[in-house]
Amino acid sequence: MQQDQTSSSVPAVQLPVMLVADLQDSLLVVVHDLNRLDGLLAHTMENLMERFTLASAHLEDPVLGNSAVLESVRDTLRSAVTELQFQDLASQLIVHTSKILQGCAYRLASESMGQEDGEAVPFVEEVPERPNPVTQDEMDAGSIELF
Repeated sequence: MQQDQTSSSVPAVQLPVMLVADLQDSLLVVVHDLNRLDGLLAHTMENLMERFTLASAHLEDPVLGNSAVLESVRDTLRSAVTELQFQDLASQLIVHTSKILQGCAYRLASESMGQEDGEAVPFVEEVPERPNPVTQDEMDAGSIELF
């Protein structure tokens, strides 16, 4: 790799086009994989919520009565449902990371290969300025953090 000075005195590194293309492809594969992961998490959370809702409904059956053990199981189930909110946080992180990676891939291609006449430029939202859209790192019942 060679380093040269551009006319505006900004250092630049020349990279082989195939290296840039491979790197761009790899970044876009990661974006695709992150989107698949987001879908898997969403599907799993939907299934878990259905099962927890069903279990909770069964635990409310008056036939079971109100023993201390049963109340402990109900509390544990309510806590588990609260902890499922992590899917929303994970989804936000996945979307944020995907946007950054996709923006990097398109910028890398644009900067290194330029644009050919008549070639459509893929639409990419601006790369998010905030390094982390989710600042919450734990879940407690009854607490809400707006961001």
